[in-house]
Amino acid sequence: MVEMEDRLMRCFSAVFPALTAEQIRASSPEFLSAWDSLTAVTLAAVLDEEFGLQINPADLPDPATFEAVQNHIRTHRASS
Repeated sequence: MVEMEDRLMRCFSAVFPALTAEQIRASSPEFLSAWDSLTAVTLAAVLDEEFGLQINPADLPDPATFEAVQNHIRTHRASS
């Protein structure tokens, strides 16, 4: 469980390198002015690479908070 959270943190850090871990955990499209459709596509691509899952950016939870994305990946992995 901790390993997945660490991997997810690295994904978010790659997309939002200026944010601290606390800011990433609180991240959402409403919180981040840099979050837009391109950011969602980038995050989905990074998640695909890290977790080996085919994630469509449109399938990311709305809002795509750190916790919601983490739950989405758990669900995706459980059904794979």
